[in-house]
Amino acid sequence: MTDESVAKSTTSGVPKGSEGRSPGRLAWKRFKRDRTGVISACIVIFFFVIGIAAPLISKLYGKDPYTTYASQDPSLLDAFAYPAGPNGGMSSQFWFGIEPQLGRDVFTFLLYAIRNSLGIAAAATVLTTVVGVVIGVTAGYLGGKTDYFVGRIIDILLSFPSTLFFIAFMPVVYGIFVKPDDNIPTSLVVFSLIVVLSAFGWASIARLLRGQVLGLREREFVEAAKVTGASPMRIVFKELLPNLWTPIIIQSTLMLPAYVTAEAGLAFLGVGVTDPTPDWGVMIGRGATFYTEDITFMLFPGLAMVIFVLAFNLLGDSVRDALDPKSKR
Repeated sequence: MTDESVAKSTTSGVPKGSEGRSPGRLAWKRFKRDRTGVISACIVIFFFVIGIAAPLISKLYGKDPYTTYASQDPSLLDAFAYPAGPNGGMSSQFWFGIEPQLGRDVFTFLLYAIRNSLGIAAAATVLTTVVGVVIGVTAGYLGGKTDYFVGRIIDILLSFPSTLFFIAFMPVVYGIFVKPDDNIPTSLVVFSLIVVLSAFGWASIARLLRGQVLGLREREFVEAAKVTGASPMRIVFKELLPNLWTPIIIQSTLMLPAYVTAEAGLAFLGVGVTDPTPDWGVMIGRGATFYTEDITFMLFPGLAMVIFVLAFNLLGDSVRDALDPKSKR
């Protein structure tokens, strides 16, 4: 038998088109077949694009979220400071209408609200993931007293009612940097939100990765790496992390929409981003005071946030199924 015939016989049992495909390519192929996941990904990308391009869209539109247009044209509001036009003042000049009392443009305010809310949630997700990966992998790999100590901290954090602690801790964080009578800078509010969300959010992903590492560190390929004299750093980056990308990606995709709603909730309660800084929570809070007269002002931010969170959750489910085909919905 020739070498060519041997080669053909050894590959005859492999499905055509599957040779040499990496797990990433196979996952991408599975994901593309999931119509729900593809549509959700397009919606999520659309929101991020319009958030990033908010200044450009605002410039082309000819308006900004901070100008009180009713002060320039009093006819935009009626005697009760509500939009004089129908449907919240929607027109060719103001696509989504104008805000009662102040007369700000709702469309540009929503664009910048998406930009700010997604920016805060994305930054908190990245920081939470990094901290959770570092602590979880370290605890799982070292084991012993380190694992026990980290495990108890994780248990304590997971037992906290996070929303109540967000509300309680935000004024404390502000008080560290700003005097009680001074105005809180928006940059400090954003920084504090990211830090507090990350501080209470890393425990879940750290706990998951700790359990994964506890199982992986006893596997043959890790023991072989130790025998060859590989350093702990090399074992973590070359042997452990490549086997942890799936849970890391899945947890991150589920974490971001949770942070979007948490950040909006804090803004709605007045302990996060506050007016006049555009934010989903700020818009919903302002709209809640006017919805009895006209639901338009609450409709656009509420509907936008629901669509984004739903799309991202569906995207997370599709990514999970693509990376781990055994866990089908």
